[in-house]
Amino acid sequence: MTTKQLESPLYESLQAQFEIVALQDQHEATKAYRAQAMETFRTLGFPSIKNEEWRFANVLPLVKTTYEVSADKNAQISEETLAQAKTLIAAHKEDILPKLKGEEKGAYRLVTINGVFSKELSFLPDNAGITISTIGEAVDQPGYQEYFGKIVTLENNAFASLNGAMFTDGLFIELKANTVLDMPIHIIKVKLASGNALFQPRNLFVVHKNAQMDVIETYISESDNDASILINGVSEIAVEENAHFFHYDIQKGCKNIRKIQRNEAVQKKHSNYSNYTFTFPGSSFTRNNLAIHLDDEAIESHLYGLYLTAGEQLVDNHTEVHHKKPHGESNQLYKGIIMDKSKAVFNGKIYVYEDAQKTNAFQQSNNVLFSEQATVHAKPQLEIFADDVKCSHGTTIGQLNKEAIFYLKSRGIGEEQAKQLMVKAFAFDVAEKIKIPALRSYVEEMITEEMKGH
Repeated sequence: MTTKQLESPLYESLQAQFEIVALQDQHEATKAYRAQAMETFRTLGFPSIKNEEWRFANVLPLVKTTYEVSADKNAQISEETLAQAKTLIAAHKEDILPKLKGEEKGAYRLVTINGVFSKELSFLPDNAGITISTIGEAVDQPGYQEYFGKIVTLENNAFASLNGAMFTDGLFIELKANTVLDMPIHIIKVKLASGNALFQPRNLFVVHKNAQMDVIETYISESDNDASILINGVSEIAVEENAHFFHYDIQKGCKNIRKIQRNEAVQKKHSNYSNYTFTFPGSSFTRNNLAIHLDDEAIESHLYGLYLTAGEQLVDNHTEVHHKKPHGESNQLYKGIIMDKSKAVFNGKIYVYEDAQKTNAFQQSNNVLFSEQATVHAKPQLEIFADDVKCSHGTTIGQLNKEAIFYLKSRGIGEEQAKQLMVKAFAFDVAEKIKIPALRSYVEEMITEEMKGH
């Protein structure tokens, strides 16, 4: 598949910035990967709506904007920026999972400021079984050498290729064999910019044999800032034999943040990777690309998503699950509540390869339109090349049941409260999957808060 090149001054700017990034990188393997990624990006260019994968997500307004691009892979946090971040975190105390804050011993806390790891604001596990560093400092780590650049798919992925060529920040987290963390790691990503800015974080998570880890990711930025922030992020995830990784992404950004994120995971025998993506009103443009490769037998994968959209927001979820070996199991459940003039997209694909007999793969997308001007595009897909499998997919699009609302109102419940009760019931199937009680309560409270007035 080819993409039509969008005319964009950003494209020319990135070409020039790439030369600086490439010169700064002294690691031969990484330099070669950057060159390969940049060549792929040059071939693909930014995708237009003529590309089937991007037909409902027009990136032209994003790439026509001029951004300041950080090309310094050795960037430091200034005292002024650190003070700004402290103030912002304090101001968002109720928005960043207060019951999970590190000082309350509900979770470890890992803070990055514009992609730079802040040890001063972090509360990290004192455990010899875990390595946490910047992606740049990890080049000699065994997990980095084994997996970096070998999981994410660059072919036909323009933004992932751009990230591979231009990343200057990000995290490396490696959990050694037989290590089980006693608390989740809450990654708080602070974004501060006085002008338009493009950030391209690159993360690598490696969970070795018999290990288990929970990671929660959130963004915060200045809500009164007019600067446009574009985040083009990539995370590679390796879950080895009998390992478990529970990955939560809580997306509640400000309107000035536009985000394109690709998470790509590879799994080994008897492993479990579970991804939970919750998107709330805020960011004007959110594109989540999630790809899972079940590369061994008896693997379990669970993908759960809940999106509440409002205003003129766009939330686009694309998933791929690749069943390559026998006895694999995957479940996808995505639910959307689309309000005002917002638009939501769900495009889910399940591939069952010829060798993947005895596969169980299920996919469901359910959507509720809260406005006549709201739009949703749902497209579940199956491609099966094995004959002894159990696979199903389905999608529903509708409105809240008026008879049920009338029934609740007849019992003395106000219309707004009746709608909130029905939305809670609708979202329950996804929220109940959260394994961390404090996080589950937080998400349920967020749903109630965001539904007020609708």
